[in-house]
Amino acid sequence: MSLDVDATTAGRRAELVGRLESEGTLTDPRLRAALLSVPREGLLPHAYVRVSGPGADPIDWRLLDGSHPDDRAEWLDLIHSDESILVQRDGERLDALVRGPVTGGNMTSMATYTPATVEALQAMQLGPGQRYLELGPGPGVSLALAAAIAGPGLAAGVERGGHMAAFAQQNLDRLGLGVTVVEGDALDGHPAGGEFDRIHSGIGVPCVPPAWADQLAPGGRLLTTLATRTPSWPGQLLVTRTATGRIEAVLTGRPRGYRPMLGYRWLSAVDHRARVKAEPGTPRPTRLAPPPDDAYGFWLAAAYQVPQVVRDFQAETMTLVAPEDGSWAVAGPGEGTVRVHGTRDVWGELEDLHHQWVRAGRPSTYTVDLPADGGLQSVTAGTGAGQLAWTLPPLAAVPRPSP
Repeated sequence: MSLDVDATTAGRRAELVGRLESEGTLTDPRLRAALLSVPREGLLPHAYVRVSGPGADPIDWRLLDGSHPDDRAEWLDLIHSDESILVQRDGERLDALVRGPVTGGNMTSMATYTPATVEALQAMQLGPGQRYLELGPGPGVSLALAAAIAGPGLAAGVERGGHMAAFAQQNLDRLGLGVTVVEGDALDGHPAGGEFDRIHSGIGVPCVPPAWADQLAPGGRLLTTLATRTPSWPGQLLVTRTATGRIEAVLTGRPRGYRPMLGYRWLSAVDHRARVKAEPGTPRPTRLAPPPDDAYGFWLAAAYQVPQVVRDFQAETMTLVAPEDGSWAVAGPGEGTVRVHGTRDVWGELEDLHHQWVRAGRPSTYTVDLPADGGLQSVTAGTGAGQLAWTLPPLAAVPRPSP
């Protein structure tokens, strides 16, 4: 790489860091230094851009090749943006991709957008000398940043896809950070065992795999997304092991989270948009005004207590759809009314949950019990008659990779 190119990419990293700092996202000086020093272009030599609109099948893509002069400007903008970087379709090989248009396939690996990566690494309070494990590192951007902070030989990743594992390892080796990536099922933790001071999952899971808790060292922190079938209201789970070995876990509603493992079926309101517009439902009075978007604790509870419901964030007024039941609720048309359609009164379920949530003290966080015997994991907030509680679905709810 020429000195001019090095200067250009270093400048782009500086711009990225400046933007994250000005937005208040980046506050950790160690992570700031890592973001400035790790050349992300070496980990993301190509990127897919979606050409098709929502709901298209098959999907049209365009592959940007960062080494091609016609793609370079757009590629540099993308990999230094706040967007997720799409890098692999259907587990494909990554050593012979051809730039340009391509049709079909679904994304199986990506680099999560930088603000989410920054928030996750800061939440784990990663420092020098700590052993770090990344589960589902994809192309390895967050793994490289963690390695730059922890130090050589202390960061490792477990990647389910053989092609992606080899791709990430090859690119990470060029950076000289002493990182190892092994192929394996991330649900089983690191195949070599051992304990780690920090564990980060780049994949959403329905509950905490027992191996993850087992591999968490005393004083350690584990961060993951608890995924339901709706992408609308994710939860971030922070698990800590005290110096005496006791496990504690706190679940917090968040505006965004990591995607579930490959094969997990999202709910989507896209296919129902035309139907909702044509027949928004029967108006009825309600005492529940649409809860604000940032009531994350409430919406997190809704993901579990009002199941199989997804929000259409593109709708003019709050619209919640239960696609598998052909039911929906649309806020309005006036204040104090809502329109409901179908066999489920989705808004009625939301009203009942809101009442329970208020009685529980309007929790923004929940306590999660992780039984040592690997039993069902429970979520609670509040006490006595005002307690709001549910049980997390078992791990089998996330499809495992095919042999």
